[in-house]
Amino acid sequence: MEDLLRDYIPIAVFIGISLVIGLALLVSPFLLAYSKPDPEKLSAYECGFNAFDDARMKFDVRFYLVSILFIIFDLEVAFLFPWAVVFGDLGWYGFWSMMVFLGVLTIGFIYEWKKGALEWD
Repeated sequence: MEDLLRDYIPIAVFIGISLVIGLALLVSPFLLAYSKPDPEKLSAYECGFNAFDDARMKFDVRFYLVSILFIIFDLEVAFLFPWAVVFGDLGWYGFWSMMVFLGVLTIGFIYEWKKGALEWD
C-alpha cells in the first residue's frame, strides 16, 4: 500500500504547487495594483473603440474575420508539431494528408485575403 501512495506523491506535490501559484495570481492584483482610477484607466480597450449608443449597435465584421484567421493558424501550429515529431513513422500517407490539410488552410487564407479581411482602411 505504501508503494501505491508513494507513486502519487509527485501528483500531490504538483497539485499543491499549482494551487499556491493559482492563489498567488488571484490575490496579488488586489495587493499590488494601483487602485486610483482615472478616465484613461476606465476607458474601453477590448474592442478598439469607446462604447456609445446601444449595446446592439453594428460594428465591423473584420474583428470576427481576424479572430477566425488567428484560430486557423493556431490550429495549424497545433497540428504541425505532433505531425513533425512522428513524421518518419507516417510515411507517404501521413505526408499527403498533412499537405491536404495545409492546402485547405491555404485556400481559407486566400479567401479571407480576397475578401479584404486583412486590409484596415
